[in-house]
Amino acid sequence: MSSVKGIEVHPLTSVKGGMTEFYTPQSSHETMVVQIPPQTIDDLFVHKSQTDQILVVKGRFVLVTLINRQYEYIPLSDRRPLLVKIPPGVLHGAINLDSEPCVLVNAVLRHKPVQERDYLPWKRPFPYDITAVEAILAQLNTTSSEEELKSITTTAGAAKINPAFAS
Repeated sequence: MSSVKGIEVHPLTSVKGGMTEFYTPQSSHETMVVQIPPQTIDDLFVHKSQTDQILVVKGRFVLVTLINRQYEYIPLSDRRPLLVKIPPGVLHGAINLDSEPCVLVNAVLRHKPVQERDYLPWKRPFPYDITAVEAILAQLNTTSSEEELKSITTTAGAAKINPAFAS
């Protein structure tokens, strides 16, 4: 498990049944299937009444969080089954630079009744570092070991890439 500022990243455990692999189910109050369109650079969201539990099931995208005026870029992919938990109060968004949509499951934990403002986008206080996002995605394409992934860390102004979460 990795954790930064309340964000948790957990590798999923699995059990094999023949050739099929069954991954750990996540408890939730509701489950949403979310599609992030290709070439998407989304604004930020912050939920006051829910915890998001995200798992990519098709494709890949970069989860962006904003903590202490610094973006953290967390690459997520269907090739590495990880569960990311985003607690209430953490600004986050999505970047999908691929030509295909990314599909994810969000197993939402509700802490209070749904609030409309939980789903209203927030303007980015400063631009994302798209060059850094492209670099980490390119590195993910050529990186094979977890140790190599953990060694890729780039800080550019107010942007931090932490691919250790991708392993």
